[in-house]
Amino acid sequence: MLIPSIDLMGGKIVQLAQGSKKILEFDNFEEWVSRFSKYPLVQLIDLDAAMGQGQNSELVREFAGQLPCQVGGGIRSVESIVATLNLGARRVILGSSLVSQGAINTAFAQAAAGEVGPEKLVFAIDSRGGRVAVNGWRETTNISPEAIMRALESFCSAFLYTHIDTEGLLQGIPFDIIRELRGVTSRQFIAAGGIRSNEEVAELEAIGVDAVVGMAIYQGLLVA
Repeated sequence: MLIPSIDLMGGKIVQLAQGSKKILEFDNFEEWVSRFSKYPLVQLIDLDAAMGQGQNSELVREFAGQLPCQVGGGIRSVESIVATLNLGARRVILGSSLVSQGAINTAFAQAAAGEVGPEKLVFAIDSRGGRVAVNGWRETTNISPEAIMRALESFCSAFLYTHIDTEGLLQGIPFDIIRELRGVTSRQFIAAGGIRSNEEVAELEAIGVDAVVGMAIYQGLLVA
């Protein structure tokens, strides 16, 4: 399954390379809502909230009211999970909150699942050099993606793996790593980070992996 990605920053749709360099910017929201309305799931990330630089709550409400969205970005408490669902999100993406003082925060994952149910939660694993990165990708931990997946599998409905090393570069995603991680969990497994063609999306689907795509869609390289 192809999952289009909408990243929000400064009240606009943006696309960043490596999580920092802005490559594209759009404010023609209706056009993208129309294009993405045929998909069963759209990913919506508030980058400002993720980086602690404000938030785009009204835009999140606007998009989530028109599209079936899983929403992430700066969601670090049970209260903010509930608030995001109340904005219209189908599922909430948690990332940095799953790590505390360099260790896997099992207690928070369990509390979140207890409050809203695992079916409402997607756990994001952002990996740089084989280690989980948090806080807007600015801090790299010593935790491996496999470790966090094994520890937290029972508290979520899906894992969202982003390969930071190739994210936004349109160089393709490393299938050897994706295949290995697919074998770690029985949950829905979603991959992102450099996917550049419909052929890659089909190849991922063949191994039971869904694909989040942003840059390739916005640059017209992938038909969506």
